[in-house]
Amino acid sequence: MNLFRFLGDLSHLLAIILLLLKIWKSRSCAGISGKSQVLFAVVFTARYLDLFTNYISLYNTCMKVVYIACSFTTVWLIYSKFKATYDGNHDTFRVEFLVVPTAILAFLVNHDFTPLEILWTFSIYLESVAILPQLFMVSKTGEAETITSHYLFALGVYRTLYLFNWIWRYHFEGFFDLIAIVAGLVQTVLYCDFFYLYITKGSRDVGRLDGNLPFLRLLPSLGPGAWGLSPYPCIMQRRERFFTWFLGLQAHHPPRNSDR
Repeated sequence: MNLFRFLGDLSHLLAIILLLLKIWKSRSCAGISGKSQVLFAVVFTARYLDLFTNYISLYNTCMKVVYIACSFTTVWLIYSKFKATYDGNHDTFRVEFLVVPTAILAFLVNHDFTPLEILWTFSIYLESVAILPQLFMVSKTGEAETITSHYLFALGVYRTLYLFNWIWRYHFEGFFDLIAIVAGLVQTVLYCDFFYLYITKGSRDVGRLDGNLPFLRLLPSLGPGAWGLSPYPCIMQRRERFFTWFLGLQAHHPPRNSDR
């Protein structure tokens, strides 16, 4: 394991712990998208179904267990323990526009057409967009608590470090996973504007996000009553070009490795 992978895992774990502490200490899940947390729970479940069949290392097994346990604990806190504080009126992103396309794409573009591999691929695609309900919620309320800003920033750092991890592995190990790299790039791009405001304005000021993130202005097109079509023709054209390019790629198929 290289340093970028290790630091990325720590950043991811830090983000999860920050979120859990925020909910537990404040006894409230206000400002947190339950839909994003459900999507992350689905991501970890689909990705780590090989937990009891493929043993890589104690570290790998422990991290898998922690991710799954923490994700379902977060969902339980939001929808059960502190349900009265959950802001469902603002958490209205149409998640079917994320789950269905990523599931279809996982069947069409994968390394090996087997159940576990398809589920792993689905989890990679879904994770890249699972934060959108949270960003959409922020765009509707116009605010994000300081701890929520730290959570989003830590998640963005995790994905950025993982991109460096892929570069390291390609350079020193000859390992290249196009699916993970492209999905990681998409996920990192979603955080770019947030990164800029977080670093230049600080976590306190970045809490007031309304109108400051150009990307967030596009998100209401996926709110209630929407059909998932952007009102901006140029955006639709770019989406079409991207998926045409991606589906036409001939990826190098790495050996099956549950450590990915």
